[in-house]
Amino acid sequence: MYYAMPVVFILGIVAIALEDKIKVNKSATALFVCITLWLMLVFGSQDILVERQNPDFLQFVKQTELENFPVKDQIVRYLTEKAFVPHLGDVAQTLFFVMCSLLIVNIVDKHGGFMAISRSLRTENKRKLLWMIGLSSFFFSALLDNLAAAIVLIAVLRKLVPDHTDRMKYASIIILAANAGGSWSPIGDVTTLLLWTGGNITAWHQISHLFLPALVNLLVPLIIADFWLFKKGTKLRQISNLSADDIYIERIPNRSRIIIFWIGISSLAFVPIFQTITHLPAFMCVLIGLVFLWIYTDLMYGQINDIRESDKLRIPTLSRSVDLPTIFFFFGILMSVAALNVGGQLSLFADILSTSIKEPYTISIISGAISSVVDNVALVAATMGMYPIVEASAAMTPHMQYFVTDGGFWTLLAYCAVTGGSIFIIGSATGVAVMGLEKISFGYFFKRFTPLAVLGYIAGILLFLAMA
Repeated sequence: MYYAMPVVFILGIVAIALEDKIKVNKSATALFVCITLWLMLVFGSQDILVERQNPDFLQFVKQTELENFPVKDQIVRYLTEKAFVPHLGDVAQTLFFVMCSLLIVNIVDKHGGFMAISRSLRTENKRKLLWMIGLSSFFFSALLDNLAAAIVLIAVLRKLVPDHTDRMKYASIIILAANAGGSWSPIGDVTTLLLWTGGNITAWHQISHLFLPALVNLLVPLIIADFWLFKKGTKLRQISNLSADDIYIERIPNRSRIIIFWIGISSLAFVPIFQTITHLPAFMCVLIGLVFLWIYTDLMYGQINDIRESDKLRIPTLSRSVDLPTIFFFFGILMSVAALNVGGQLSLFADILSTSIKEPYTISIISGAISSVVDNVALVAATMGMYPIVEASAAMTPHMQYFVTDGGFWTLLAYCAVTGGSIFIIGSATGVAVMGLEKISFGYFFKRFTPLAVLGYIAGILLFLAMA
């Protein structure tokens, strides 16, 4: 069972990649893999946890004073109290964040909050829009975080590009740009926030040392895509008629649209500050924003009586638009990785990596490549546990200098763990969210944008090493 679990996971990833060929939805595959892995963990627990001396299991038994209990009871207590429920809580936090973010963006969009942004980005030139979307994603993700920025820009993109074939290209660029932008900001991604709050890297050091590598990571794909994706002189097809929702928007006071916009964006932008002050999960801040939007829009529609069918824009109605298959896909992938974490396969791989490779930069680069498949948050958290921060002193060796606060290992890891998630579309929360929103298949992204992501990833690393 122990070695069969990674095989099942890899086969599941392959099935997701071949979704168009096997005609099975990726969400169903992800859920099947998730359930299978946890069943294998339960029925193979004697081998996986007891006979292999799983350190987390042994520590749990010792801490809870279960040494004299039957082994079966020890396993049940561990799997429920230490394994499944805590991981389910972590995954639920991510799912709530995604759901609330999607709903907030949809509310702001339906009430005309993104009109100003979409008008400033509107152009008929496909190549010009490519650069505008890419650079906007790059800087927005540093301010909001890459997932929230991608969700916002997808909403804007839908107003600018009516053709779905063209929109998939821009949406894929948003994934690359948002992850690149998230790597140089301490609040740009969950992993960078983890390294920042953990004391592994300081904010100014990260910005000053990773901005240029991250920018190169974006520019390389953009330059290639500029010549490759769109023919010279091609123009976007423009939307000529207002939709029914747009007609309602015109009747909403401009002041109300502005307030709705700032409530929505603030609830996303202040997530890192909220976490730092309260130490509560990120989704709580987004949930607060959703509550404020709910109260404000209900009061607004109570005063505006001339908008017919305003119920279409109320939050209970808009909440039905949340894409459940995408949420199921998120759940399946994240809980599958959690099963491998509980089973010890991820720890084994990390130990093999650390013992066979001594060069710190190489470990960072390989970890980034692995994050294209494995959740980068779990990967970085495991890495932080494997390599504690070294106190700077005159007696430390040259090798230890890589692991001090703001050391080269942590700095490059921040870049690699985030941008490495762009290699495959399922390698980051940003990619998975955009994948669900725009119905982009694994194969479509792999054929067209994985090579661009790899080139950008390598180019950024080379620049970082040149600057080090």
